[in-house]
Amino acid sequence: MRRWPVRAAAARLGPPLLALLLVACSTTDRPAGENPAGTPSASVAPGSASVATPAPSPGPTSASPSSPTPTPTPQRQQLPRGGTEVFPEHRLVGFSGYPGSPALGRMGVGRLDDRVEEMIEVGEDYTAGGRRPLPVLELIATMVHSTPGPDGSYRTRVDDDVVADHLEAARRHDALLLLNIQPGRADMLAEVQHYERWLSEPDVGVALDPEWAVGEDEVPGRVFGSTTGAELDEIAGWLDELTERERLPEKVMLYHQLRVDIVEDPEDLEAEEHEHLAVVVSIDGIGPPGAKRKTYEAISRTVPGGVHHGFKLFYEEDAEGSSRLMTPEEVMDLEPRPEYVLYE
Repeated sequence: MRRWPVRAAAARLGPPLLALLLVACSTTDRPAGENPAGTPSASVAPGSASVATPAPSPGPTSASPSSPTPTPTPQRQQLPRGGTEVFPEHRLVGFSGYPGSPALGRMGVGRLDDRVEEMIEVGEDYTAGGRRPLPVLELIATMVHSTPGPDGSYRTRVDDDVVADHLEAARRHDALLLLNIQPGRADMLAEVQHYERWLSEPDVGVALDPEWAVGEDEVPGRVFGSTTGAELDEIAGWLDELTERERLPEKVMLYHQLRVDIVEDPEDLEAEEHEHLAVVVSIDGIGPPGAKRKTYEAISRTVPGGVHHGFKLFYEEDAEGSSRLMTPEEVMDLEPRPEYVLYE
């Protein structure tokens, strides 16, 4: 989830957002991924002679129709560290953010490759249950704003070259890239479909941020946004079809949830019906360890079947005042144990 830190939100959106956040605490060319090249067909050079085959000896023959050669089914592409299924082998561990913007998340601090190496190191503390950590770069691709913009949507989309830079960094480290969507007044499915070029890659998924999905008469930051299980299911259906058509490995579809009422009628998300997706909810409460555990437990009771649990930590907000950041051991003690751990 791309959340504005309290201090950054106050500067960008003013007192209304700050008050809300404090309450909450209680397409261009295809990118470089290449498709398998076809095998060149053999041809006879001009002027070359064909080799004659001796005629068979006279006598009765039995003609049998030739069977067509079956076309092999294309193999599914692989995840960055092998295999076609995310779970249960892996645990996703990552950072979120936007380049050059430390206030928007850990991934925006310093050199991108340094941050990926750091998240790989952090992942070493999350091998409980025999899981292999799989690094995740959660890039804010569609960013919400406090002003409507030319189309009145209260959001902008990141340039393709920024996505390409992050995908290249992910591939240098055998990591996943998730495109974080903060839709504002825009339609969330349309925002996801805008990135079809990138989502057709085997190592790119989405992270939906419904906290910032508001109605046509609402302003993000002045109210909390929300989604429905049916809307999430519609997005999952589109991603599932894309993944099957492109013969991709399991694709991560993540949605962030700050409070129970961020997702209405969650049971309408039929995650188990979307066999080519790994659907994850990232539970995002801010505050001291006790408050975060209560938020995790409350939202966990509403999570529909087939959805994997995730947990988000905030390097600064969780440690404000007399509070502190939860340790990996404390995170792994949560029930159910998170399969995605994200730091902002």
